[in-house]
Amino acid sequence: MSASFRPSTRALSIALSAAIGLAPLAAFAQAQPRTAPRAAQPAQPAQPPAGQAGTGPTVVQVKPEPSQTSWTKVCGKDEAAKKEICYTTRDFVSDQGQPVLAVAIYDVKGDVNKIVRFLMPLGLLLQPGIRFGVDTAQPTPGRFAICFPNGCFAEAQVKDDFIAALKKGNTLSVSVQNQGAREVSFSIPLTDFAKGFDGAAIDPKVLEDQQKQLQDELAKRQEELRQRLGAGGANAAPGAPAVPGAAPAPGVAPAVPPKP
Repeated sequence: MSASFRPSTRALSIALSAAIGLAPLAAFAQAQPRTAPRAAQPAQPAQPPAGQAGTGPTVVQVKPEPSQTSWTKVCGKDEAAKKEICYTTRDFVSDQGQPVLAVAIYDVKGDVNKIVRFLMPLGLLLQPGIRFGVDTAQPTPGRFAICFPNGCFAEAQVKDDFIAALKKGNTLSVSVQNQGAREVSFSIPLTDFAKGFDGAAIDPKVLEDQQKQLQDELAKRQEELRQRLGAGGANAAPGAPAVPGAAPAPGVAPAVPPKP
């Protein structure tokens, strides 16, 4: 990959490229689609029917990172593949403002297949992989690719019909299994996705400024959290785990995963 196309790491989502890099992306995009069993049923609704409490997944509602006002599109050239690559990405946080996950849609110019890549929190079973779908659509399977001390990457190939669904849809649901083998479904709002995907790529200088602003904001929140937990002693956990049922792990989903 060309050094000129190493996008600045920006919270969780920009790390989707910086941590894994785009060199293996070309090979992944050109590979034949892997066969995988279809999910048995679509994602369950957030509230199970009366009398069936506990039978559906635990639904985690996330919201966009406040300092990232819209989906961000980043473009550049992969010198190894001799192709232009753009990815449209956004970070998502909990109601308390803690980073939870990030989404990026990769579009390699000239390739029919697109790639959807997620940065997921720790504490998940990797073997079952993920299932994701827009609104009530049949979920698509994906696989985990690699983990870092602060999160795991999952990905899948998708086609134009999935991109069209993202543009028209309201919610992207991502289902996983926690350490107790219970299903957890992250509910991701798709507001303004079409505008970001079809719009112009962000200026690198603007991206750099946004990255600095977000890192400063995250540092401020972490300091405030440490102060609130001060009464709990030095061994107090830095925050609740992002995945219900998962064991707490220090450093879950910090701003920038280390490069391999």
